[in-house]
Formats: sequence, C-alpha cells, structure tokens
Amino acid sequence: MENVTTLVPKREKTILIFGLSSFVGSNLAEFFKKDFRVVGTYNKNPIFIPGVLALPCDVLNKEEVQLALYAFKPDITIYAVGLSSVMECSRNPDLADALNASGLFNVVEYCQRYKSQVCYLSSGFVFAGEDKQYIEMDIPDPNTVYGKTQASAEFYIQKSSLNYIIFRSCKLYGRGHIENRKTFFETIQKDFMDRKNISCDDNVKTGYLDVYYLAMILKICFEKGVKNRLFQISSNNTASFNEFVKDYCEIFSESSGLVQKGRWPFPFVASAATLPSGDKINFDLDISNIEGFLNINMPTVKESLEFTFKRFMGKAKTARGGSSGGEDVTFI
Repeated sequence: MENVTTLVPKREKTILIFGLSSFVGSNLAEFFKKDFRVVGTYNKNPIFIPGVLALPCDVLNKEEVQLALYAFKPDITIYAVGLSSVMECSRNPDLADALNASGLFNVVEYCQRYKSQVCYLSSGFVFAGEDKQYIEMDIPDPNTVYGKTQASAEFYIQKSSLNYIIFRSCKLYGRGHIENRKTFFETIQKDFMDRKNISCDDNVKTGYLDVYYLAMILKICFEKGVKNRLFQISSNNTASFNEFVKDYCEIFSESSGLVQKGRWPFPFVASAATLPSGDKINFDLDISNIEGFLNINMPTVKESLEFTFKRFMGKAKTARGGSSGGEDVTFI
C-alpha cells in the first residue's frame, strides 16, 4: 500500500459569461462548454444552449451582478455585453456608455471581491484609424462613441483590477444563436441565397476573424493562467468590407457580380482629436505580441474564411454567374 497513488480528478474551471445571448458570448459558450463549466447571463433575450446554464441578469443592477458572481464563484468572468455597432453607438451614446463601460465597472468590482479573473473584449476602434499599424503600447485615441466607451473600459480595468486579461480584437464574424438577430455574416449569406445585390463599404479597412479563432486563443490563455495582459488579435492582413465579401465569394463559390462597391457613412464624434489623414480609415492591429507569446501564426482573412467554410461543413460549388473561384479550396 505504500506505493499507492491517489488520483484526484482535476477540478473543472467555471466560466461566467455576461452577455450570453450576444453573438460573441453565445459562440464562446458553445466552444467552451466541452472543457469548462459554463454559466451565462442574458437580459432581454432568453437563450438556450445545451450544456450551458443561462439566467437573467441586468449588468446595470449591482445587486444582480453580485448575486451571479456569489452564486457561481467563477474562475473566469467574460464581459461580452455591449453595443458593438459603430452606428448604433453613435445613435445611442448613453446606452453605449452604460453597456460598454458602466456595466463592466459593476462586474469588475465584484470580480475583485469573489476573486474571479475578468476578461474584457475590446476592439481596434479604440484607435483613430490612421494609416499605420497599431501596437498594444500605443495610446488609445478613439474618434467614435464606440471606441471611446471601449477605451474607457480598458483604462478602468487596467487601473482597478488585480487579475484581468484584455483582448483587443479586429472584426469578428460567424453565426449567432438568436433567430431574430442576424449577424452581418448571416445577412450576407441570406442576401446571396436570395440573389440580392449587396452594397459593400470600401472605405474602412480592418482585420476579419472567425469568432472561433478568438475562442481558441482565449482557451489557450485561460489554460496557461495568463493574467494582467492586453493582447491584440486580428487576421494578419486587413480588408475593406467589400474585399471581405469578395473573398467570401471565392471561398463559398458565390457570385461576385452581386457585390457592389460603396461608401458607408462613418460616425466620427465632433470632439475627435485625431482624424484619418488619407482617403481610407485603417484599423490595422499589430499581432506580433500574441503570435510570439503563444507561438502561433494568425491567419489571413482568406484563410479565416476557409476555416469558416470547413467549420460549417460547406461544399465547393459552381458559382451562379459572375466570377467564381472556390474550386480546390485548401483549408488551414
């Protein structure tokens, strides 16, 4: 009996996601539920994800936030609440500030009390969109309501939390879990299905990543116990929405003849200290930090779409009119 070793099963970490019904929150829950105990909150949009406990919670109500953290005592708390549309934030600045910043302040306060790491999902819109590549150490200089609320949240976390991790991300795409709230990716898929012309902005350039890339990176960082770091994640090239949809046509074998180049309005705030000097608005995030830290290579926009095609079990087909492509797709 002297050599008998008692095997104690490894405790499954608990992840609490505020904003479970959001596009990002629901996809993270779906991804994480295989390896973690996942609990999530929603406000006005009840959601059902098999294997995930969902409960109502208003992040602007401190008592409800405290109750959620006290009840589950999560190892990691992900804040996926907020308005992520630049135009919607411009039209509703008070709501944007409440959800993107004030609600987070409540969550951070009680994460401190119950010793839960807070994970915040920010974006490249904390910068001004100049013709340069932004690194993590660059001082945020937002010129939109959306960017200002996220810059405020980043600053608060880094000054107030003793255990945080921030991911400043490019544009994320994929399918959501709420039937009556389509993501932009689902919208373009439906437009192609309905043979509709698609007006696509060619003015703003950013990275594009399948939301599952974010999930994979978060999982690695959580398992490594990374704390008190800010990472930028993006495809390793940028594209306008018009270029993104053209790449989509090639990978998914859709008709590029339905894609029409356009210029969408961009809601700069009147008080913006810095405006882009050129014709294009560029949100190009340097990703050498995350690539070096995790020893990974981030995909191009096209490689990300190839991964998406495979993830949705797509099959190459002949495009109906226009230029096609999509034959002999190589997956990453």
